[in-house]
Amino acid sequence: MALASRDSVEDQIKAYKVLLSAIIDKRPSGTRQRIADALGKHRSFITQITGVAYPTPLPERHLDTIFSLCHFSPEEQSSFLKAYDAAHPDRATRLTERHRRRQVSITVRDFGDDHKNRKFDEAIAEFALKMSELNGEGDV
Repeated sequence: MALASRDSVEDQIKAYKVLLSAIIDKRPSGTRQRIADALGKHRSFITQITGVAYPTPLPERHLDTIFSLCHFSPEEQSSFLKAYDAAHPDRATRLTERHRRRQVSITVRDFGDDHKNRKFDEAIAEFALKMSELNGEGDV
């Protein structure tokens, strides 16, 4: 019985990873690296948390960052959270429910170079994360 239950949880983790991977695949090239940079993790960690071949679950604390970086639509986020909640029923409250968030949009100079623009965007995202941590929210 325990084996069947574990298999079921693994299948449910695979189900949300399939959704996550499909959403990321629709985003621009380099999205997985941008996620790794924003989370302060190595690219292989992103492969493990998004790849169905790996049993590594996606840590809840990273959801908001991934939703933001990948620009999940409300429908995508809802579908993903349903699958995530099915795999992790013991995690009753999402970060998005525990902490109020707001989106900040800024207009900045276009450097005329995709690499420079991406590095600038990553630096701004990292700065915002670090400022939130200073505010006492810990690992957001």
